[in-house]
Amino acid sequence: MSSSVSVKDVAAAAGVSVGTVSNVLNRPDRVGEATRSRVESAIEKLGFVRNESARHLRAGASRTIGYLVLDAANPFFTDVARGVEEAARDAGLAVFLCNSDNSRQREHEYLELLFEQRVRGVLVTPVDPGGVGRAALPGIGVPVVLVDRTGGDDWCSVSVDDVYGGRLAGEYLVESGHERFAFVGGPDSIGQVQDRLRGFRGAVEGAGALTVLPTAALTVAEGRAAGQRLAGMPASRRPTAAFCANDLLALGLLQEMTRLRIRVPDDLAIVGYDDIEFAAAAAVPLTSVRQPRHQIGRTAAELLTEETQAHESGVEHQHRQVVYLPELIVRESTVRGS
Repeated sequence: MSSSVSVKDVAAAAGVSVGTVSNVLNRPDRVGEATRSRVESAIEKLGFVRNESARHLRAGASRTIGYLVLDAANPFFTDVARGVEEAARDAGLAVFLCNSDNSRQREHEYLELLFEQRVRGVLVTPVDPGGVGRAALPGIGVPVVLVDRTGGDDWCSVSVDDVYGGRLAGEYLVESGHERFAFVGGPDSIGQVQDRLRGFRGAVEGAGALTVLPTAALTVAEGRAAGQRLAGMPASRRPTAAFCANDLLALGLLQEMTRLRIRVPDDLAIVGYDDIEFAAAAAVPLTSVRQPRHQIGRTAAELLTEETQAHESGVEHQHRQVVYLPELIVRESTVRGS
């Protein structure tokens, strides 16, 4: 699709008046089926994007950016969004928040909606670990910044080194004397899960046995279900330490261990990831790999602002990829005898 395609272009291609195209877009019931079909075919062929925000743009550039989050139910993204909103306010912008809910179809639909609305730019945590597929982007020149993902040199991005984060957790548990480990997380389609497992596996290799307990989602309920599977293992093989791909899984695992009277950390040490607010407030405060959630959002919005300003000024823009290092926050869920 191209921003250079106008209503006049569509009208010429369909052999109708501009008014007829306008009626097809706004009052299709007033246009005969054959004519409407011809106009719709021209729209599709030319890649015309309806500009719902033209009235606002005539007065100046859009003051709205979009943020398409992966999972609005995850407190991690709530904290990232706060950073985005703070930086946007500083730049005089408003934020339109969307939730793909880990669905490629929803991601595609929301991206089309955001581009149709002619937002100033888009922040997105894509479902695909490799970044937003080019087929999902109308390509109308709206800047896009990847959040909590890397996208190579084609995009500005802000991410965390999750392989390093997984290694931090693994090295700590090895140094704590554990020899039987569990990794709780999934699905594999989530890039962060893959990276955290890869780092963790590399750290515990050679130190003992690793059991991978896959989950269908990164939720408290899935953490409880993983806890049931772990508790059902023979005592001689049961892991004594578990690293969870996020804090929600870790909190669910902790809940299930408490219900089954399996002591944390004496029988099972638990490490989460993200260090959301609830981690420190848990019944047994949770050791977690902390991500700079607020800073991720703020930096992403600042990168987007820089790119939009460059576009509007006709200045060449050099994409930047910002990568933060996480840190391990140790609490009672891994400290024996506390």
